[in-house]
Amino acid sequence: MLNSVPPATLLGWFDTHERDLPWRDPSCTAWHILISEIMLQQTPVSRVLEPWRAWVERWPVPSAMAASTPGEVVRAWGKLGYPRRALRLHECAKVLASEHADRVPDDVETMLTLPGIGDYTARAVACFAYGRAVPVVDTNVRRVIARAVHGREHPGNPSRRDLADAEALLPTRPDGGYAETAPRFSAALMELGALVCTARNPKCDNCPLTGCTWVRLGRPAHQGPPRRTQKFAGTDRQVRGLLLDVLRGSTGAVEREKLDVVWTKDTAQRDRALDSLLVDGLVELTSDGRYCLAGEA
Repeated sequence: MLNSVPPATLLGWFDTHERDLPWRDPSCTAWHILISEIMLQQTPVSRVLEPWRAWVERWPVPSAMAASTPGEVVRAWGKLGYPRRALRLHECAKVLASEHADRVPDDVETMLTLPGIGDYTARAVACFAYGRAVPVVDTNVRRVIARAVHGREHPGNPSRRDLADAEALLPTRPDGGYAETAPRFSAALMELGALVCTARNPKCDNCPLTGCTWVRLGRPAHQGPPRRTQKFAGTDRQVRGLLLDVLRGSTGAVEREKLDVVWTKDTAQRDRALDSLLVDGLVELTSDGRYCLAGEA
């Protein structure tokens, strides 16, 4: 496995090709990095850069966000998509402020007890903020391992094996412990998947992993079920977004009529989307029957 992804080779490539991303600045705190990881879930880096800078300036510590209403946080989330992430981050900020002295914990186990923090995010913050030698597995990492190690074009469905595969690649010391470069190796593996070993049109000629199993086998085509692509137009996600746009753009609660006009082609879908926003806690009803963002009733 190591022959396919030699640490020295990958780290040397990363030294030259690492992107200058603001959350990689040494001055960033674990809270700043946590914000970036939440924003980057299912969202391209280019769309995250400016919102992240605005959030770090507005809410430099968890207690600053905790003092805001959930609606303020959802409004600031803008069009990043999947706005429940913003709501969970606000809940997380309240716990960090009240129970963790305004500091993000430095171990995976404690982070997993926080609202909205899953295994990937906990490991990413432990690795990138605190330099912990833990495997970090996202879609990019899974794709690099699938190709370089297992000779498959695509990784298939996530499984428990993914974490073990990534852990086996981490550079070690002669005594068997993890090398100091292990956290940087995790970042490099992710970067390679984002920049070179992409899902479509991988740049194999520019890849430092000359021992890639998939390339050695002649880049065999994917043999599993067809990969599904997520559509957006016409989905409940689109309708939810349009409804939230109205509330984010308003300084107060709005009448139902202002929400009804955003989606008239399928009123049942519109009603379902609005109900789901209420159930998720993103939207609230005022005492006089109007609608507003969470915490602004």
